[in-house]
Amino acid sequence: MSTELFDLLGRDDRRFSPFCWRAKYALAHKGIEFTTIPVRFTDKDKLAFSGQDKVPVLRDGDTVVSDSWNIACHLEDTRPDGPTLFGGPGGRRLARLVNHWFDSAGLRGVFPLLFPDIFDIVLPEDLDYFTRSRLERFGGKTRALFAAERSEQRLHAWRASLDPFRVMLEDAPFLCGEAAGYADYVVASVFLFGRQVSPWRLAEPGDVMYAYRERILDLHGGLGRAGPAFY
Repeated sequence: MSTELFDLLGRDDRRFSPFCWRAKYALAHKGIEFTTIPVRFTDKDKLAFSGQDKVPVLRDGDTVVSDSWNIACHLEDTRPDGPTLFGGPGGRRLARLVNHWFDSAGLRGVFPLLFPDIFDIVLPEDLDYFTRSRLERFGGKTRALFAAERSEQRLHAWRASLDPFRVMLEDAPFLCGEAAGYADYVVASVFLFGRQVSPWRLAEPGDVMYAYRERILDLHGGLGRAGPAFY
Protein backbone atom coordinates (compact mmCIF):
# COMPACT_ATOMS: atom_id res chain seq x y z
CA MET A 1 0.00 0.00 0.00
CA SER A 2 1.49 3.32 -1.04
CA THR A 3 1.33 6.36 1.22
CA GLU A 4 1.57 9.91 -0.15
CA LEU A 5 1.58 13.20 1.70
CA PHE A 6 0.73 16.37 -0.23
CA ASP A 7 3.07 19.02 1.13
CA LEU A 8 3.28 22.82 0.64
CA LEU A 9 6.15 23.92 -1.60
CA GLY A 10 8.09 27.18 -1.48
CA ARG A 11 11.27 28.57 -3.04
CA ASP A 12 14.37 26.38 -3.01
CA ASP A 13 12.21 23.37 -2.14
CA ARG A 14 11.30 24.82 1.25
CA ARG A 15 8.51 22.78 2.87
CA PHE A 16 7.39 25.30 5.45
CA SER A 17 3.83 24.44 6.43
CA PRO A 18 3.67 23.70 10.19
CA PHE A 19 0.65 21.49 9.60
CA CYS A 20 2.51 19.41 7.03
CA TRP A 21 5.41 19.05 9.45
CA ARG A 22 3.02 17.61 12.03
CA ALA A 23 1.85 15.04 9.52
CA LYS A 24 5.39 14.13 8.47
CA TYR A 25 6.47 13.58 12.05
CA ALA A 26 3.37 11.49 12.73
CA LEU A 27 4.15 9.28 9.75
CA ALA A 28 7.79 8.92 10.76
CA HIS A 29 6.78 8.19 14.36
CA LYS A 30 4.64 5.31 13.12
CA GLY A 31 7.49 4.02 10.99
CA ILE A 32 5.55 4.48 7.75
CA GLU A 33 7.42 5.02 4.52
CA PHE A 34 5.82 7.80 2.52
CA THR A 35 6.33 9.98 -0.51
CA THR A 36 5.82 13.74 -0.39
CA ILE A 37 3.99 15.36 -3.28
CA PRO A 38 4.88 19.07 -3.57
CA VAL A 39 1.93 21.43 -3.89
CA ARG A 40 2.11 25.15 -4.69
CA PHE A 41 -0.38 27.62 -3.21
CA THR A 42 -2.10 27.83 -6.58
CA ASP A 43 -2.14 24.07 -7.20
CA LYS A 44 -5.75 23.78 -6.06
CA ASP A 45 -6.59 21.24 -8.78
CA LYS A 46 -3.94 18.91 -7.38
CA LEU A 47 -5.99 18.55 -4.21
CA ALA A 48 -9.45 18.31 -5.78
CA PHE A 49 -9.61 14.57 -5.12
CA SER A 50 -9.66 15.33 -1.37
CA GLY A 51 -12.82 17.45 -1.57
CA GLN A 52 -11.06 20.57 -0.27
CA ASP A 53 -8.05 22.72 -1.19
CA LYS A 54 -5.62 22.79 1.75
CA VAL A 55 -2.56 20.76 2.69
CA PRO A 56 -1.69 18.46 4.26
CA VAL A 57 -3.57 15.70 2.51
CA LEU A 58 -2.72 12.05 3.09
CA ARG A 59 -3.47 9.41 0.48
CA ASP A 60 -3.03 6.16 2.38
CA GLY A 61 -3.80 3.42 -0.11
CA ASP A 62 -7.45 4.02 -1.03
CA THR A 63 -8.10 6.29 1.95
CA VAL A 64 -7.83 10.07 1.71
CA VAL A 65 -7.50 12.19 4.85
CA SER A 66 -7.08 15.97 5.11
CA ASP A 67 -6.13 18.13 8.12
CA SER A 68 -3.10 17.31 10.27
CA TRP A 69 -5.14 16.34 13.35
CA ASN A 70 -7.33 13.99 11.33
CA ILE A 71 -4.22 12.48 9.76
CA ALA A 72 -2.69 11.79 13.17
CA CYS A 73 -5.90 10.14 14.40
CA HIS A 74 -6.13 8.06 11.21
CA LEU A 75 -2.57 6.81 11.64
CA GLU A 76 -3.11 5.99 15.31
CA ASP A 77 -6.33 4.08 14.55
CA THR A 78 -5.15 2.18 11.48
CA ARG A 79 -1.62 1.37 12.66
CA PRO A 80 -2.20 0.14 16.24
CA ASP A 81 0.92 -2.01 16.18
CA GLY A 82 3.22 0.95 15.59
CA PRO A 83 4.47 3.30 18.34
CA THR A 84 1.56 5.25 19.78
CA LEU A 85 1.19 8.93 18.99
CA PHE A 86 -1.08 9.64 21.95
CA GLY A 87 -0.50 7.00 24.62
CA GLY A 88 -4.17 6.13 24.95
CA PRO A 89 -7.56 7.93 24.98
CA GLY A 90 -6.53 10.35 27.74
CA GLY A 91 -3.37 11.26 25.90
CA ARG A 92 -5.35 11.85 22.73
CA ARG A 93 -7.59 14.33 24.54
CA LEU A 94 -4.61 16.20 25.96
CA ALA A 95 -2.92 16.24 22.56
CA ARG A 96 -6.10 17.69 21.10
CA LEU A 97 -5.98 20.46 23.70
CA VAL A 98 -2.37 21.28 22.78
CA ASN A 99 -3.31 21.14 19.11
CA HIS A 100 -6.16 23.61 19.61
CA TRP A 101 -4.10 25.99 21.77
CA PHE A 102 -1.27 26.14 19.28
CA ASP A 103 -3.58 26.73 16.36
CA SER A 104 -5.57 29.44 18.15
CA ALA A 105 -2.83 31.12 20.20
CA GLY A 106 0.70 29.83 19.72
CA LEU A 107 0.84 29.88 15.93
CA ARG A 108 -1.46 32.86 15.59
CA GLY A 109 0.71 34.79 18.03
CA VAL A 110 3.96 34.19 16.19
CA PHE A 111 2.61 34.47 12.66
CA PRO A 112 2.59 38.31 12.50
CA LEU A 113 6.26 38.33 13.54
CA LEU A 114 7.31 36.03 10.71
CA PHE A 115 4.73 37.03 8.12
CA PRO A 116 6.77 39.77 6.37
CA ASP A 117 9.50 37.25 5.54
CA ILE A 118 7.21 34.60 4.07
CA PHE A 119 6.82 36.71 0.91
CA ASP A 120 10.49 36.04 0.13
CA ILE A 121 10.18 32.26 0.24
CA VAL A 122 6.89 31.93 -1.66
CA LEU A 123 7.33 30.78 -5.26
CA PRO A 124 7.13 33.67 -7.76
CA GLU A 125 4.12 32.14 -9.51
CA ASP A 126 2.26 32.03 -6.16
CA LEU A 127 3.17 35.50 -4.93
CA ASP A 128 0.12 37.36 -6.27
CA TYR A 129 -2.25 34.77 -4.81
CA PHE A 130 -0.43 34.68 -1.48
CA THR A 131 -0.35 38.48 -1.20
CA ARG A 132 -4.02 38.94 -2.04
CA SER A 133 -5.38 36.07 0.04
CA ARG A 134 -3.27 36.61 3.17
CA LEU A 135 -3.55 40.37 3.38
CA GLU A 136 -7.32 40.14 2.98
CA ARG A 137 -7.41 38.05 6.14
CA PHE A 138 -5.89 40.92 8.08
CA GLY A 139 -8.18 43.70 6.93
CA GLY A 140 -5.89 44.98 4.21
CA LYS A 141 -2.81 45.53 6.38
CA THR A 142 0.31 45.70 4.24
CA ARG A 143 3.52 43.72 4.44
CA ALA A 144 5.35 46.92 5.36
CA LEU A 145 2.97 47.57 8.26
CA PHE A 146 3.50 44.06 9.60
CA ALA A 147 7.26 44.58 9.38
CA ALA A 148 7.02 47.93 11.18
CA GLU A 149 4.94 46.46 13.99
CA ARG A 150 7.15 43.53 14.84
CA SER A 151 9.69 44.02 17.58
CA GLU A 152 11.95 42.19 19.98
CA GLN A 153 9.44 43.04 22.72
CA ARG A 154 6.65 41.20 20.90
CA LEU A 155 8.96 38.26 20.25
CA HIS A 156 9.87 38.09 23.96
CA ALA A 157 6.17 38.18 24.84
CA TRP A 158 5.50 35.25 22.56
CA ARG A 159 8.41 33.31 24.03
CA ALA A 160 7.02 33.96 27.52
CA SER A 161 3.69 32.43 26.46
CA LEU A 162 5.50 29.08 26.21
CA ASP A 163 6.27 28.96 29.94
CA PRO A 164 3.74 26.15 30.61
CA PHE A 165 5.69 23.97 28.20
CA ARG A 166 8.97 24.88 29.88
CA VAL A 167 7.52 23.56 33.14
CA MET A 168 6.68 20.27 31.43
CA LEU A 169 10.27 19.98 30.20
CA GLU A 170 11.86 20.42 33.61
CA ASP A 171 11.91 16.68 34.33
CA ALA A 172 11.62 15.06 30.89
CA PRO A 173 13.16 15.56 27.44
CA PHE A 174 9.76 15.76 25.74
CA LEU A 175 6.29 16.99 26.65
CA CYS A 176 5.07 13.41 26.46
CA GLY A 177 7.85 12.14 28.72
CA GLU A 178 10.92 10.14 27.79
CA ALA A 179 9.71 9.69 24.21
CA ALA A 180 8.10 12.24 21.91
CA GLY A 181 4.42 12.06 20.98
CA TYR A 182 2.00 13.99 18.85
CA ALA A 183 1.73 16.89 21.32
CA ASP A 184 5.47 17.38 20.85
CA TYR A 185 5.11 17.48 17.10
CA VAL A 186 2.40 20.13 17.36
CA VAL A 187 4.55 22.41 19.53
CA ALA A 188 7.69 21.75 17.48
CA SER A 189 5.89 22.51 14.22
CA VAL A 190 6.00 26.24 14.92
CA PHE A 191 9.78 26.09 15.30
CA LEU A 192 10.11 24.02 12.12
CA PHE A 193 7.99 26.60 10.32
CA GLY A 194 9.94 29.51 11.79
CA ARG A 195 13.43 28.35 10.86
CA GLN A 196 12.37 27.88 7.23
CA VAL A 197 10.64 31.21 6.67
CA SER A 198 12.52 33.84 8.70
CA PRO A 199 15.88 34.70 10.27
CA TRP A 200 14.04 35.78 13.43
CA ARG A 201 14.87 33.09 16.00
CA LEU A 202 11.94 31.83 18.01
CA ALA A 203 14.25 30.36 20.67
CA GLU A 204 17.78 31.26 21.70
CA PRO A 205 20.59 29.06 23.10
CA GLY A 206 20.19 28.71 26.85
CA ASP A 207 16.41 28.53 26.62
CA VAL A 208 14.79 25.20 27.49
CA MET A 209 12.74 25.53 24.30
CA TYR A 210 15.91 25.83 22.22
CA ALA A 211 17.32 22.55 23.54
CA TYR A 212 13.89 20.98 23.09
CA ARG A 213 13.74 22.13 19.47
CA GLU A 214 17.16 20.62 18.81
CA ARG A 215 16.02 17.25 20.18
CA ILE A 216 12.95 17.34 17.95
CA LEU A 217 15.05 18.21 14.89
CA ASP A 218 17.24 15.16 15.53
CA LEU A 219 14.33 12.70 15.79
CA HIS A 220 13.59 10.18 13.06
CA GLY A 221 16.97 10.40 11.40
CA GLY A 222 17.11 14.20 11.54
CA LEU A 223 13.80 14.63 9.71
CA GLY A 224 13.41 18.22 10.83
CA ARG A 225 16.81 19.23 9.48
CA ALA A 226 15.95 18.26 5.91
CA GLY A 227 15.92 21.09 3.40
CA PRO A 228 17.09 24.70 3.58
CA ALA A 229 16.63 26.83 6.68
CA PHE A 230 17.77 30.22 8.00
CA TYR A 231 19.36 28.74 11.12
